[in-house]
Amino acid sequence: MSAGRPPALFPLFAGIETLPGVGAKIAHALEGAAITRPRDLLFTLPHAVIDRRPVPTIRGLTLPAIVTVEVEVLSHQPARRRGGPSRVLVRDREIDFSLVFFHARGDYLEKQLPPGARRIVSGKLELFDGGAQMVHPDHILPPDQAGELPPFEAVYPLTAGVSQKVMTRAAQAALERLPQTEEWIDPALRAREGWPDWAEALRRAHAPEQSADCAPTAPARARLAYDELFAHQLTLALARRQTRRQKGRVTRSEGRLARKVLASLPYAPTGAQLRAISEITEDLAAPRRMNRLLQGDVGAGKTLVAFMALLAAVEAGGQGAMMAPTEILARQHLDGLAPLAAAAGVRLEILTGRDKGAERAAKLADLIAGRIGILVGTHAVFQKDVEFQDLRLAVVDEQHRFGVAQRMELGAKGAAVDVLVMTATPIPRSLALAQYGDMDVSVLDEKPPGRKPVRTALMANGRLEEVVAHLSRALAEGRQAYWVCPLVEESEHVDLTAAEDRFRHLRAALGEGVVGLVHGQMPVAEKDAAMADFVAGRTRVLVATTVIEVGVNVPAASIMVIERAETFGLAQLHQLRGRVGRGSTESTCLMLYQAPLSEAAERRLQILRESEDGFRIAEEDLAMRGAGDMIGTAQSGMPRFRIADLERQAGLMAVAQSDARALLTQDPELSGPRGQAARLLLWLTDQDRAIRLIDVG
Repeated sequence: MSAGRPPALFPLFAGIETLPGVGAKIAHALEGAAITRPRDLLFTLPHAVIDRRPVPTIRGLTLPAIVTVEVEVLSHQPARRRGGPSRVLVRDREIDFSLVFFHARGDYLEKQLPPGARRIVSGKLELFDGGAQMVHPDHILPPDQAGELPPFEAVYPLTAGVSQKVMTRAAQAALERLPQTEEWIDPALRAREGWPDWAEALRRAHAPEQSADCAPTAPARARLAYDELFAHQLTLALARRQTRRQKGRVTRSEGRLARKVLASLPYAPTGAQLRAISEITEDLAAPRRMNRLLQGDVGAGKTLVAFMALLAAVEAGGQGAMMAPTEILARQHLDGLAPLAAAAGVRLEILTGRDKGAERAAKLADLIAGRIGILVGTHAVFQKDVEFQDLRLAVVDEQHRFGVAQRMELGAKGAAVDVLVMTATPIPRSLALAQYGDMDVSVLDEKPPGRKPVRTALMANGRLEEVVAHLSRALAEGRQAYWVCPLVEESEHVDLTAAEDRFRHLRAALGEGVVGLVHGQMPVAEKDAAMADFVAGRTRVLVATTVIEVGVNVPAASIMVIERAETFGLAQLHQLRGRVGRGSTESTCLMLYQAPLSEAAERRLQILRESEDGFRIAEEDLAMRGAGDMIGTAQSGMPRFRIADLERQAGLMAVAQSDARALLTQDPELSGPRGQAARLLLWLTDQDRAIRLIDVG
């Protein structure tokens, strides 16, 4: 089958200038709103509607309001000074009011509104000085042309240099180009939801008659949002199938090494950990490639689960690699895993950009000879000269922003490596499906036994000295604390000053040698040394910018002070709080804020006080901030949807995923009638990469 775009779609993918009223200048302006083809206009829906239905009189209306009414022109009052208002007095059936124009030429108004004539005027009517007035009516028409005024006028999002009139005319012209399409949605689903067909949905969405028609829940809109999500999930399902078709390696283990490690632990794994371990070992033993996401809350024990998977690879005669986003984290993984590796009798090594010369050469030689079982490292692990004897499993720590595209690339390298991606931040289900819909997911939703809840308190910045005094007492009891400084967006230089000032202040209050400092601008070696001092308990307080947000594990640290907590996002605060509460001591997280708090900031801090459930916090974060902000769309491989709204239409995403997977099961080549229609949808939504996956696959 040819993979070219179907000819029926050519008119929608032509240049935008082929639409009436769109010249080079307007085409250039529309480009700023990512509208370069008629197809883009179809998916740019109005966000509001203006009711232009005429009323007999303005008497009794609640103002301000958009009003359309027939009037008789009574008289003109020209502007008294240059650029001042010119007024035209008019009367409807019952009442007089004025039309106001600024910078108007007298002759123009006389021509448009000759005294004694009847006109239909439509525009925003408001009260001014006790009387009603309409400034610059949107429409002025003779009564015999009343039919030209639509009863409802769609309001489009505009970009500089493009008017509503131009947008409306161009959108209408794009709608005239709609091709005949077959249905790609499952018939039972469409009937259940009462959705119109695709072309009808577009026509209705572009012709709203009340504000409810512009809501995401309106049937036409919901249908179009679903189409977008369905196309996206179809692409992910095809990517997933592609990965699964690639020959994997059968990595079978009896769990011998895992049992040694479990026996050495002072606690038993949680039910969720055991479930995830068995899902992963089953995947490893299957002949297809594993592509799994391990998602868990702060401290749910992801590292142990990942290590068990790595041991399975080693027991089967292969090797495993664990990639961390930063050197600090890679070293920390190494420290945390070393006793477990020792219990299993497996050689564990680290490789980072800092390994040089003979030392690096020796590690590389041991790696290719198979003498190293598990390698922990930064992205240096994937450099050209790093060769494994038999790499079976790669565990990727998600801070890498390992998007769908990168996963497809890793697969394209052809090495039959199983991939386990760990994410440290719980992701709401709808976002997890959007970002990781091509993967199988294991969720750790239980906390290991013995982890005590963290007491969370809020305090105004003005009480800083009290906090320092409290801290001094806690240190005397042998406790350790993190002190996180705010991120000042304007410049890294300011951040640095904030952290250094606080460091000096605390050092003066608590004593020399008690306080350490870590921030983003430090050379790696200094940063590592400061962390090592804190881990070993040589320093008791660590002043830091958010470099400690992820993964740092110091069980003795039981106090977390976050300055200007209102400047952080919910997920970030939750991650920071998760750095304490790792030992047996009662832990406290103190959030200092600058009063007065905005409503949103107050809500964020309140949610954290009420809940330690990362998944609930993530859902709230999504509701408050929206998908794009929550994960920084640009670098996350997260799709940008034109119509679908992930916050309000989360439920549709799950339906789209199961529907896409079901369609591919029934019609793997998308060659049946619904499959062919789905191919058309993939073209329409610019997901043609997926079509190549079918035809190549």
